[in-house]
This record gives sequence, C-alpha cells and structure tokens, in this order.
Amino acid sequence: MKLPGTFCRFGLGLAVLMACCGRLEAAAAPPNIILIVADDLGYGDVSYQGSSQIQTANIDALARSGARFTQGYVSAPVCSPSRAGLLTGRNQVRFGYDNNLDDKTPGFDPEFAGLNVNEATIADRLQAAGYVTGIIGKWHLGTRLQFHPLNRGFDEFWGFLGGGHSYFPTTADGKPEPDIECNYKPSRPITYITDDIGEEALGFIERHRNRPFFLYVAFNAPHAPMHATEADLERFAFIQDTRRRAYCAMVHRLDVNVGRIVEAVANAGLATNTIIAFLSDNGGPVDQNGSLNAPLNGQKGILLEGGVRVPFLISWPGRVPAGTEFTHAASSLDLMPTFLAAAGRPPDPADDLDGVNLLPYLQGENAAPPHDTLSWRFTISAALRDGDWKLIRLPDRLPMLFNVKTDISEQHDVALENLDRTRDMLHRLGQWDVRLPHPMFLEGAAWKPRQLDLYDAIYPLRQPEGGEAPRLAPGGPAE
Repeated sequence: MKLPGTFCRFGLGLAVLMACCGRLEAAAAPPNIILIVADDLGYGDVSYQGSSQIQTANIDALARSGARFTQGYVSAPVCSPSRAGLLTGRNQVRFGYDNNLDDKTPGFDPEFAGLNVNEATIADRLQAAGYVTGIIGKWHLGTRLQFHPLNRGFDEFWGFLGGGHSYFPTTADGKPEPDIECNYKPSRPITYITDDIGEEALGFIERHRNRPFFLYVAFNAPHAPMHATEADLERFAFIQDTRRRAYCAMVHRLDVNVGRIVEAVANAGLATNTIIAFLSDNGGPVDQNGSLNAPLNGQKGILLEGGVRVPFLISWPGRVPAGTEFTHAASSLDLMPTFLAAAGRPPDPADDLDGVNLLPYLQGENAAPPHDTLSWRFTISAALRDGDWKLIRLPDRLPMLFNVKTDISEQHDVALENLDRTRDMLHRLGQWDVRLPHPMFLEGAAWKPRQLDLYDAIYPLRQPEGGEAPRLAPGGPAE
C-alpha cells in the first residue's frame, strides 16, 4: 500500500531534479555574442564621454550596463587593417596587413589583397564551437571569393564588400547604388542603410534566438558620404556647419539602431545571456566627416591618440558588473580571446593571439593591467605604448614621447627630457618592427605625405559650445 506514495515521492523528486538540471543547463549555456562596430566615430562624439551636441542615450545606457573602457584602443588607425586585427585577435601587421586595403598597386598580386586565408576569424572559431554566425553591414576585408565573409566563418551575410556605401538607394549624382549582397533572402533596395542594418540585425536575433549566435553588426555610420535623413538633420538645426550637422544626425541614427538591437535582445529574453561589445574601428577623421576626438589629439590615419583610442565598451548583465570604468589600456585584439573564453572554448596557446581574455579583469579577479605594452605600425609611422608612456616614430623627425596619463592630449613631447627611455623604447619598437613580414599589399603612395601632414595639424581639444563646429587647422603646435 505504500508503493504508490513511494512512486509519488520519487516522481516529485525526479521532477525537481530535472528542473534543477534544466536550470543548470540553461545557466551553463554559452552566451550569445553581438559585436557592434561604428565606422569613423569620434572619441568625443558620444555623450557618456562628454559630447555636448550629440546625446547618445542608447550607447550611454549600454555603457552603464557593463564596462566602459577609458583607454580602449584599436590596432590600426584606419578601417580595413583595424578590422583585420579585430576579427583575428592578432596584430594584423604580423600577417602583412599594414595598409588600408588596395588591390591596384603595381608590383603586388591582387589575389592577396584581403584578410590572409591562413588566419582564423572570430566567426571561424565560434562556428566550430557550435555557434550560428552572421555579419550585417560593412566587410572591407577583400572582394575576391577567397576573402568573402561566407568563406571566413560566417553563415549569413547581408551587406557590402567594399569600404563605403551610399546611405540612400541612389548616390549623390542619382545613380543607383549597387545591390546589397544577401544569402538568406532575396536582396532588395536599401531605404536608409543605418536603419536597414539595424533591421537586419533584429531579424538575425529573432531567427536564431533558440541557439547560441555570434552577430557582427558592422555599421558604416558615420563614415562618409555625409548622408542624413531630413528628420535627423532637423534635430541638429542649431548647428550651422552643414558637415558637422550631418555628422551629428548620422551618429544619432546610429545610436537609435544600437538601442533597437539591445531592445530586441531583451524582448527575446536573452539579455542576461548575451554579450554586447561596442567600439569604433578607428578615431574620427576630423578633416573629412566633422567628427571630434576631444580631448585627444590627432585623427583617423595617424597614431596619435585620436587615431587609435576609441569609444569601447562591453556589456554582459550579471557577469560584467554594471557601471564598471576600466582604466587600464585594453585593445580590440582582446575581444577574440574574451569571446572564446565566454563561449567555453578558450584559445589554444598555439593560436598565438595578441589579445588577452578580459573577463578576469572585468570581474575583479585580476587587478593588474592586461598589457604591459601595445605596438602599432601603419604605413609611415610606428608606435609603442609602455605603461603610461607612448613613443611615436616618424620618417622626418626625432621620435616623439608622451606620458598619456598626465598628458592625454599629447601636447608635451618629452623625448629629449627622457633620453634613456626614448632610446630604450625606440630600440624595442625597431626590434619588433624589423621582425614583421613584408606587407601583402600597399595603398597608394599619395597617402604617405598626407598622413605625415596630419601629424602637424591643429586639432580641436575641447567640446564645442552651442552650434559651434570643431575645426582642424593646418600646421603648428595644437592649441
């Protein structure tokens, strides 16, 4: 007579055990990962970093929900090599990606103009770990078949292969913009491409909400051409300078779509098991799109802070403490090992990555700086960051040395006041440099003198007031 009761108790216990196991299994499920990259966004053009003209409420909220990096760097000051480093976790100059992408330079084989096929991408590694992978937006890592994103670990692609694209269905002269590539549905004309990228990201999240996914959302905003909607331009009518007004409008629309992505994750019930990282691919090109890197000196294309120090944040509710301000130097190269560790597939030492897993640092397990040094090489220039010191080497002058902790705007070159340090850092930079392989391709030689001139320009170092537009001026020391 006790048998039924025994079975009932056993059944109840089994149900409780299964429920607990289900919760443990859910808790152990690998996180979804969303990597959002802005294009040519200025360091000083998000409101959480002090913008007085652009209120980026959604990016700010994302920063508050996780970790904001005050010294977040990319591995190159221009689009294509920066993305090559970001997606491989290896400093791209180690595999010959020294320049912005160009397949027309005489003497170079265009078949090698793209992301080296021997380099594994984040998508490759996460795909092998069971993730569904997608890219929405800008690729800019090679147009030939061997470089295509669908051959580099991505299951889905909606976007364009080159470095730029019109924001509207037609170009400025009225010609139809080439069709967007898409492998999961019929392609259709764009409306406003920033909104379209946001919409496709939402679709990816909904389609794959029931399995781990990696989504790379590569906005081309606010890269030129300076195309903004009339409604967004009206929002910034108080700014008289037309280029700055269009830029602010484009950043606002970028922020709106970041908010849409975050909201979609929450609506799908995935917020606590989704990592969202946001950064710019390089600093703002002050001379081209009206951006602002204040208080940083320099811009896109050069190795002053304004070229390589960018808005950078990581959010993972419950795993990365909300409101964290991470003050040590970190790199976009760190995202690969961080994502792999979160997915339960930490990289093998044989992968020889340059980045480090940031999670122990963000979760308070390690208080040391993640990097003792960071190194850059880009066309005519090279740089070494060692602790708080940064040395920049150029072909037409003595090396420059700055203490970026006490001189964030790099206004005081102290190389001659610290000759022993200058010699030591110059030696170490040179030793690293000469051991790098030859570039696989070169961009046009006309860019070299232009980049050199950018080191001598005067950059705005404060936030503009009211409708004022930040302006770059040629020559002389910065204000």
